[in-house]
Amino acid sequence: MQEQRIRIRWRDVDNYGHVNNAVYLTYLEECRDRWVRDTLGAHQDFDIVRIAIDFRRELSLTDEEVTVTCRGTGYGASSIRTAEQIHAKAGWLAAESESVIVAHDPEVRKARPLTDHQRELLDAAIAADRA
Repeated sequence: MQEQRIRIRWRDVDNYGHVNNAVYLTYLEECRDRWVRDTLGAHQDFDIVRIAIDFRRELSLTDEEVTVTCRGTGYGASSIRTAEQIHAKAGWLAAESESVIVAHDPEVRKARPLTDHQRELLDAAIAADRA
């Protein structure tokens, strides 16, 4: 499981005084990208094809920072499923999400199958997160 602390920036807050819902996507992406790099290696091409977010509680600038977690939950021929959470510095759950990313071939600009090596790495990471 990847865990990343992210400081809430002034620009993250909208006119209503809370962190804008679109910024939650950025927080999730930062952690998910790090999870992919740490799990599969530094030079990976993946595109997000699905994300579902349940917003549990609003964040504001006074919350100072969040802790975002990401873990792999499964994979298919070319896709990887992940689960993420955003917790406030105080520990309460602000949002949780499920995402699907697809391995991408940058030359032909299409999805590509996961390699056997990537599947081995994913098996190990998913097993470790379940333990």
